[in-house]
Amino acid sequence: MSDSLHEPWLRGIAFNPAAPADVLIRLVDSAAGEAGLLMCAGRDLPDAVIDAVLNHPDRGIRRALARNRHIDPARLAPLATDPSGIVRGWLAGGTPAHLRPRWVRPLPDNILVTLLTARDGGEDGTLTANEIVGELISSQQIPLSFHRSMAGHEHPQLRERATWEWQSLTAAQREALLDDPAPAVRKAAQERSWVLDPERVEARLPSYGSRGRPFVFGRCALSPALVEQCFADGTVHPLTWNPHIPADAVARLARHPVAAIRELAAARPDLGPDLVAELREDPDENVRMRAHLHPFPRTWAEYWAIDGVIGHGPDCTCPITEPTGEPSPDWFAACAASEEPVLRRVAARFPGLPAELAATLAQDDDEEVRILLACHHPLAPPHLLLNVFVTRPAHRPHLLTLPAFPRTGRAHLIGHPDPDVRALAAADPTLPDPPLEDPDESVRRAAAANPSLTPEALEALLPDSRTAEGAAANPSLPVPPHARTPRPLPERRRRLAVGRTTPS
Repeated sequence: MSDSLHEPWLRGIAFNPAAPADVLIRLVDSAAGEAGLLMCAGRDLPDAVIDAVLNHPDRGIRRALARNRHIDPARLAPLATDPSGIVRGWLAGGTPAHLRPRWVRPLPDNILVTLLTARDGGEDGTLTANEIVGELISSQQIPLSFHRSMAGHEHPQLRERATWEWQSLTAAQREALLDDPAPAVRKAAQERSWVLDPERVEARLPSYGSRGRPFVFGRCALSPALVEQCFADGTVHPLTWNPHIPADAVARLARHPVAAIRELAAARPDLGPDLVAELREDPDENVRMRAHLHPFPRTWAEYWAIDGVIGHGPDCTCPITEPTGEPSPDWFAACAASEEPVLRRVAARFPGLPAELAATLAQDDDEEVRILLACHHPLAPPHLLLNVFVTRPAHRPHLLTLPAFPRTGRAHLIGHPDPDVRALAAADPTLPDPPLEDPDESVRRAAAANPSLTPEALEALLPDSRTAEGAAANPSLPVPPHARTPRPLPERRRRLAVGRTTPS
């Protein structure tokens, strides 16, 4: 076997869905180079392999597993108490932001409780418990249901953390936390309650600086003096979505000389009928559009649902979050039947939309409606998912993660000018003649991994450096005997491989 083929073969075997567990376990060895790390982070694994990795002495291997989004997160629970803070931090941080899928899979409650209540960050002292919690909060892996349950959780440390979301709590939850039996919880509740006390907000404002002012002006209860200050300073933009400002301030925003401010004010739930009628005749087209979007009564949940689609464009890859329970399904259904494209786009983002309405939106004249449905709705038809994949490259990584994405029926794309599309077609198992001679490496690799190829054909592809990795990943190929036990690499390359798997 040529040394030049050793690593491509091992990388291919690492991602071969038919590779036996004992072979995969052998790959979690420094002699296999980067194959073990890539495998631990990038594919589903048999239980035996997961157990071997969870107990592996190299924290770099365990760390790779901590970010694996293909494995049931419940299997990763031991990593929440890993001796290494780095491993805990990677579990808490999830997939790196630049690689993060649009739908972030939440962690199970038991892992969240362990991470949020830990007394330390691990035996190696590489991270503190608070640093790990910071990673967890920014990772979006805490589901809304868990956030809502923290205020009544039996663990006082979690009730204390619930106070950090003071404005999201119900009035009853706030009262309960202010009267909590645990002194630390009562103290935290008292400290966090300032955001809804105009006098305390005004007193705290100087400590926030310029960066913190948008939060204060956009989220907190403001005194009349602070509202007036915003108008005097020309810093009224955050006021347009602040639900706590008085009616006279809302009217001033609706008649503001800047059209962008009037546009945002036109969508406020607390805008009076007279102002709505006035804004529907506004000289600015965008202001008129906002004012016409939906009739009274309005809610803030509807406001944010509409705001989430306006101005984002067809290639928007904003994170996809779980439904909050508001607005109601009936409201989304009404949006789906609207003549306004913006409201149909809002409906297309709701995964609970009934099947018949989803089918209608899949054929909508508005391209953005079809794209949003493909990315958000579990019943979006496979042909729509494929079409969006071909026409909108920005959505390809997300579409490939969807269960409904078609695995066959791609043969007509084999001559497409885009190599990503050709690679998709080359992987179609119904393809009679995979394009093994394509000029693009990714297409050749996909073609060599196509399970329609016979073992005899694959044997001829293994010695070819252009197709070796793809052929080794092909489930139709029995794992080559010489690859069942990775042989040691030459000493210098072994040191490099060990350096890749040993944490810095």
